[in-house]
Amino acid sequence: MRLFVALEIPDEIRRAIGELIGHLRGVSRGARWVRADGLHITLKFIGEMRDDMIPELEQVLRKIQLSSAIEARFHGVGFFPNERHPRVCWIGVEGSPNLAELAAKVDEQTANFGVEAERRAFSPHVTLARFKSDDGLSRLREAVHSAEPLELGAMTTREFQLVRSQLQRGGSVYTRVASFLFDRSMT
Repeated sequence: MRLFVALEIPDEIRRAIGELIGHLRGVSRGARWVRADGLHITLKFIGEMRDDMIPELEQVLRKIQLSSAIEARFHGVGFFPNERHPRVCWIGVEGSPNLAELAAKVDEQTANFGVEAERRAFSPHVTLARFKSDDGLSRLREAVHSAEPLELGAMTTREFQLVRSQLQRGGSVYTRVASFLFDRSMT
């Protein structure tokens, strides 16, 4: 099973980002746009794991605790690794400091479980598209710059999810495997 750990995005923000994708979709034919129902903030990509290992992974993830909820604001559009030769188009996520803390704790716990530790610094974002060519890239950059400043909403969350990713012809399909409450101060 192909897995990752993520924060789910509320429906109202998902709809706002979906509308933006709808607006930008026709601008760049070289981009493979994600489906709005799959939008999320990835905390850790795990990769392939045998089904019989999932219960133990869930126990490891259940240990993660923070002292308060995470707050995140969704704004701006950018490109990885850069605007001239992008591989990914994304929405920026400005999170409270404990968002990076949660990502670090997930990385630490999964590394203890045998998943390779992250080498890059955590950079919270929501992926909008991946590029298969640069066809329409200049028009996309113009459309993105004309849409700025772009504010797509904010959220507060106390939980994260373990998610299954199934690669299909029309794009990846994501299914929640488990949810984990990391801030138990409200219970």
